Amino acid sequence: MPFMDPPLALLLGFIIAQTIENPFEKWNSAATNWLLKSSIVLLGFGMNLHKAFEAGKTGFIFTIFSIVITLFVGWLLGKRLGVDSKTSFLISSGTAICGGSAIAAVSPILQANEKQMSVSLGTVFILNSIALLFFPVIGHLLNMSEHQFGLWAAVAIHDTSSVVGAASKYGHESLQVATTVKLARALYIIPLSLLTAYFYKSGNSKIKIPYFIGLFIITMVIGTYFPAFTSTYSILVILAKKGLTITLFLIGSSLSIKKLKSVGVKPLMQGIGLWIFISIISLISVLYFA
Repeated sequence: MPFMDPPLALLLGFIIAQTIENPFEKWNSAATNWLLKSSIVLLGFGMNLHKAFEAGKTGFIFTIFSIVITLFVGWLLGKRLGVDSKTSFLISSGTAICGGSAIAAVSPILQANEKQMSVSLGTVFILNSIALLFFPVIGHLLNMSEHQFGLWAAVAIHDTSSVVGAASKYGHESLQVATTVKLARALYIIPLSLLTAYFYKSGNSKIKIPYFIGLFIITMVIGTYFPAFTSTYSILVILAKKGLTITLFLIGSSLSIKKLKSVGVKPLMQGIGLWIFISIISLISVLYFA
């Protein structure tokens, strides 16, 4: 539908989860994962490699600083609230890097059980949904530039789908900055996984590398150096944005009340506290230094 944007799609999915429920829940995760990656790869056709490189350089310091401080504060909050160590680490990892993707990558290395994974993913998805709806509003209230908002969204919103959804609502430059910085940030899954394997002594665990980021870079190169096919690229970018909207609808349709209740108060408090902390710190940094 032409009027359907990412926040509205997420809300509609959430309403369906509470009423008729998702009839295809067992396929939901695979469909969301495939759609998200495919859409991000197609978005590359609409981005300029040189501008993306500049955005990546700007976001590099923010990325390093925010990941380190988020993991540390998450550890402190988890300890203070009495959240079990694995759940606490998963929530911190998801907040620090890229939401569900980081949790999915680190969980087998931690040998986390299904309950710990579900609680962590539930916490991150709840906060993603809130951020997707309210971050653009806050950005406009603070008169943030598209560049500033893109940086802030990439640092302060957990999951790539919600980052791209919020940024696309804010503007094209915001989308380019947010996508580039967030995908560069996602590469830190690799060192995080290696450190997790070292500290948790689980040498047999496989590390998941986000290969689709390489395809995203290839489509950016094609879009930048072969401008003769601009009209085709425009169609592919529209398809990518529609794919992301459907992705957020599917995410919303999996957030049932039963799943939300299963999260528990303490992990949710840790997730909220950590999210508010990194949102405020990153907002101040972007407003004054970006």
